[in-house]
Formats: sequence, structure tokens, C-alpha cells
Amino acid sequence: MRKADIISTIAEKTGVPKVDVIITVESFIKEVKDSLAQGENLYIRGFGSFIRKTRKAKIGRNIKKNTAIEIPEHDIPAFKPSKQFLDQIKNNSIKKK
Repeated sequence: MRKADIISTIAEKTGVPKVDVIITVESFIKEVKDSLAQGENLYIRGFGSFIRKTRKAKIGRNIKKNTAIEIPEHDIPAFKPSKQFLDQIKNNSIKKK
């Protein structure tokens, strides 16, 4: 499912015009990005947490030049689903053949 599919589904289920749903979804995404960029984590009860994780500095390899390079410590965004979210996925998982 893509963002356009989510917008269409929300518009159909709620009866809200697509333009308003687009503005709402885009605003939500922007707020998540802004809060993580400012170092704040975002917690949504029943859904999960958008958090900043710090990766430690490490030594990597430049394969083309066959040299070692130092990768500095840096932050990455991460999502941690809530227990309710995980339980719903586990209970409704599609059996693979």
C-alpha cells in the first residue's frame, strides 16, 4: 500500500474530501520528521513509537579502494510498534506456503 492508497481509503471511509486528507497526512509526516530532527521521540498509544537511535562509531571498508574508513556516530530514525499492534499482526498473519 502506498501513501496515495492510504489517502483514498481514509477519504472513502470518513467522507472527508481527499484534499483535506492529503493535507492531514502530509502534516502528520512533517511533524514526525520535525520532532525526530529536534531530538524528541513521538509516542502514539496503541500504534507505536517513532524514536531516534544512535549508532556507535565503527570502522567500515571502502571496497573500491580496499581501505578502512571510520564511520562516525550518528542518529537514525526507527519505529517500535506497540504491543497491541504486534498482537494484531501476529493474530491476523497470512500463512505462507
